Amino acid sequence: MASSTSISASVLHGVRDLRTERRSLADPAEGELQVSVRRTGICGSDQHYYNHYRNGDILIREPMTLGHESSGVVEAVGAGVAGFSPGDRVALEVGIPCDSCRLCEAGRYNICADMRFRSSAKSFPHFQGTLQERINHPAKWCHKLPESVSLDEGALLEPLSVAIHAVRRAKLEKGANVLVLGAGAVGLLTAAMLRTAEVASITVADVAGSRVEFAKAHGFADVGVEVPRTAPRETAPTIEDKLASAKETAAFLMKAASGGEGKQFDAVFECTGVEACVQAGIYATAAGGKVLLIGMGTPIQTLPVSAAALREVDLIGVFRYSNTYAYGIEVLADKAKYKLPDVAKLATHRVAGLDRVTDAFTLAGKPADDEGNLVIKVLIET
Repeated sequence: MASSTSISASVLHGVRDLRTERRSLADPAEGELQVSVRRTGICGSDQHYYNHYRNGDILIREPMTLGHESSGVVEAVGAGVAGFSPGDRVALEVGIPCDSCRLCEAGRYNICADMRFRSSAKSFPHFQGTLQERINHPAKWCHKLPESVSLDEGALLEPLSVAIHAVRRAKLEKGANVLVLGAGAVGLLTAAMLRTAEVASITVADVAGSRVEFAKAHGFADVGVEVPRTAPRETAPTIEDKLASAKETAAFLMKAASGGEGKQFDAVFECTGVEACVQAGIYATAAGGKVLLIGMGTPIQTLPVSAAALREVDLIGVFRYSNTYAYGIEVLADKAKYKLPDVAKLATHRVAGLDRVTDAFTLAGKPADDEGNLVIKVLIET
């Protein structure tokens, strides 16, 4: 006879309106695991939902639990599941594709039209996120962690997977000279995975000097560049003004990365989504090179497409990830072999308890905490 468990969940009801509520969770169904969620990182999409009750043009239509960067411990095993036992530590891959369309059959399930992704309001009813004490999740999308990989790293596997997917999409040659625009969590994780690709030089650029210094100090970057912030204008810039500024930024980046030589990059990984950064990235890329569009920013942008097309610079979209978790766990389990920086250092802050989720979101929205310490990734310990 089926039974249920009463659990606590953090539920978003409106703009910055988070409430801790009780829910009833049934026993895991066939093919499922019941997992107690132990770590959840706050992602940029979570922050958009929290601050605006929407993410771009995706609107929340019912109360929704946030969170998708998670790891936990198996509490119960559903019928038909092999290879898992209570007590196993797992990383959760929270996107559930249809598994039967052309894209899924080709291994590109990340862009499946029927994908249900936890804490995304795209599908309805919404697929509730991981900021709850326990969830039932298909065993197929739970990945067992070896003892050498921590629960913190298990939670970071989700954004690390974005970086793995981006580097795979780039298909870089050994010895490439690459630029990463944006030194947030995804930018730094992208730089980390570029270490495994045997590139010659990694330049990380950001307008925040503290993030650039972090990247250099912890082995994520060979060269760090703090990009000067543009002074506010009295009148709105024209398209010509924007593109001229982007060219200047590109020239600045190239000179800073090459000791004044002004050499272009073989690939640029754009992790901000900011129009000016995408524009500069195109200008900074060498003929025959690639711009990887990772950042989810302004949906409509003016880009110098001819500057890309006439030099055969490929603009490559990157959306989430597919078939990345096994490799991510392998890399995390043997960082020395893969020359991976200590990505756990990106978890700069922790907040304990579902009742303090609002505090975690407030902290995650700041560049630094009250003591002046850099904030990169906030983990919620449940």
